[in-house]
Amino acid sequence: MIENRPVATVLAHLTLILGVLIVAFPVYITFVASTQTAEQIVQNVPMSLLPGNNMVESYRLALFGGQTQYGSKLPPAGPMLMVSLVSALVIAIGKIAISLLSAFAVVYFRFPGRGLVFWMIFITLMLPVEVRILPTYKVVSDLGLLNTYAGLTVPLIASATATFLFRQFFLTVPDELVEAARIDGAGPMRFFKDVLLPLSRTSIAALFVIQFIYGWNQYLWPLLVTTNEDMYPVVMGIKRMISGGDAATEWNAVMATAMLAMIPPALVVLLMQKWFVKGLVDTEK
Repeated sequence: MIENRPVATVLAHLTLILGVLIVAFPVYITFVASTQTAEQIVQNVPMSLLPGNNMVESYRLALFGGQTQYGSKLPPAGPMLMVSLVSALVIAIGKIAISLLSAFAVVYFRFPGRGLVFWMIFITLMLPVEVRILPTYKVVSDLGLLNTYAGLTVPLIASATATFLFRQFFLTVPDELVEAARIDGAGPMRFFKDVLLPLSRTSIAALFVIQFIYGWNQYLWPLLVTTNEDMYPVVMGIKRMISGGDAATEWNAVMATAMLAMIPPALVVLLMQKWFVKGLVDTEK
């Protein structure tokens, strides 16, 4: 029986509202700054908390680039957003595809050293890209993959975490399903496609959201493997839009680019929220 506790309910809702305000306030400040001019942002201390009337110009400058009022030239954010989108999709889909197949092989195929293979995959969790970044860069450079989508994505595709999660899920699949598929004459890949993939759709959706955001937010690796501005992701673009030294920064365009960079991952989370939550909390596999 669930007890009705009005005070606890009110406190819980107030805590949630406070948390939302704390998280949303910096986003709101970014949006307000993107609707004002650079002078209004710099000269008005503190900055106004009400949206300005320069929104169209700020977002036009952010998306398409051009000459600023300070005399500098801003690169367009549109191509950067496309680079980030392609990289995030390739990383997310690639991680899921490779992890599904590797977990399927480890669980359903009997071969010598199967346990050793799994633990060799799992132990790579202690070797993230930041730890092996120099040899990885050397390999990518020797293969001529600098300033390419392959160089941006392939070194980040392998995922021991996703392999482990899919392996643990496959171990919960009843053996009766395997036997029934074998009796019906289904081969390994038919069983994988018709049985395991439909059962894994919530886990796939949850991992897709996580890995898409992971790929979208990459900064250190693209910083090393890209020297051509046409291959800069939007996270790098935002950093390069901030002028150093005595040069003036077009903060309204920077904030507009930051708002645009939030839209794709936010849309992915909103559109896949139901599947994402179900994949994380659903225990009825």
